[in-house]
Amino acid sequence: QLQLVESGGGLVQPGGSLRLSCAASGFTLDRYAIGWFRQAPGKEREGVGCISSRAGSTNYADSVKGRFTISRDNAKNTVYLQMNSLKPEDTAIYYCAAYRMMIQTPCILRGDYWGQGTQVTVSS
Repeated sequence: QLQLVESGGGLVQPGGSLRLSCAASGFTLDRYAIGWFRQAPGKEREGVGCISSRAGSTNYADSVKGRFTISRDNAKNTVYLQMNSLKPEDTAIYYCAAYRMMIQTPCILRGDYWGQGTQVTVSS
């Protein structure tokens, strides 16, 4: 069974930071591009950013560019989303998703396999 599990969410004040993790089981993550998505209550799902397979490049939504950083540790089969300078509008359930990328190309906001999500709340 291919599975992605997000962790690291929580409550943080505006301007604070959180690091989310996306851990894979049942497959090796290094040959997959990973996207991060978020969905706030009553809102449509929004793409946050993505990272290409192996030592791939990243792409980010304009709303998080310069504040969020996606990285991967292939030895740990884990991808991270470092979130800095958090704003209340960042409050959402955050999901990671994977798609197969055997030949490294620029990543897109796409997911074939999805995690269950982790809640991030930014509030005073």
